[in-house]
Amino acid sequence: MLTNSQKARVSDAISPLQADRERPRRLDSDVAAPSVRICDTSSAGQPVSSSDVPAGSSSGVERRINPVGRAATAGVLRATIGGLRLAVLDREQTADFMVEAVHPNRRINRPLYLTSANGEVLSRCSTEPMTDRLFRAADLINADGQPLVMVSKLRSPNPLPERVATTDLFHDVARKAEELGLTFYLFGANEVENKAAITNVRRAYPALKIVGHSHGYLRGDALRAKVDEINALAPDFLWVALGVPYEQAFVDEFMSRLGNVGVIKTSGGLFNFLSGSRPRAPRWMQIVGLEWAWRVWLEPRRLFWRYLTTNPHALYLLFNGTGSSSTRD
Repeated sequence: MLTNSQKARVSDAISPLQADRERPRRLDSDVAAPSVRICDTSSAGQPVSSSDVPAGSSSGVERRINPVGRAATAGVLRATIGGLRLAVLDREQTADFMVEAVHPNRRINRPLYLTSANGEVLSRCSTEPMTDRLFRAADLINADGQPLVMVSKLRSPNPLPERVATTDLFHDVARKAEELGLTFYLFGANEVENKAAITNVRRAYPALKIVGHSHGYLRGDALRAKVDEINALAPDFLWVALGVPYEQAFVDEFMSRLGNVGVIKTSGGLFNFLSGSRPRAPRWMQIVGLEWAWRVWLEPRRLFWRYLTTNPHALYLLFNGTGSSSTRD
């Protein structure tokens, strides 16, 4: 049972999200967040917050929330970077892992759930208990931020081999899926962006089997019906692009209704890049960890304050929350 003080902290964390649930929001992928419920996935049926667990015991939080997912990914080496346990995999290894996960003999009676973390995510997980819980419930977290890779090489005995940006990983998986006959479903962004992304993906990968796609402006019964439709189509890979933390909350809410899906990968602003509406940063900026600066230059009004407040905090977390050990569970 939770103590009264723990109940109060959980209530304080949930209330603002519940109050805002019905209001459309602008997200990284320019969609309105679906009205998903921020619900619990712990085996005990009680929300678990990082504030309820002593510092340094994040692996215990993750195992308690998600024992099935931890067992399914037990062979993947993880390192604690900035307070989150991240997969020590490069892009090719991540793509291979995702392809292997949809094999019938590897299925776990629910989708395998992968998400990604960057500096902003580290900062938000440190200050937002429910965001922290949503990320720790993932089966695997990739490092979608070059600063995480750079600091890991200085502070971790098993550094991250490279940045696994979803925008690049999508193409790695698409090439393999095209060759193997595996299927995609793309959910998220607004209708124009979603359709443009699908058009470009089909042009780039003509043999890729895309069994369906939908924008993310769905609510209530329409959203639930769309989830059931996705499950009936049974894609091997479901790419969900709703922005943090709404795409993680979507998975939390609807995981149990998507048992026919092989892998869910949260995707942030992926569809905006696939559609061509947003250009990637120059390669040199990506390599030195300045892609965030490129995004601020493109959208200063929306992103300047966000990165001004999260980047210094993320840097602090990277140097003070990066562990000296790694695990395979």
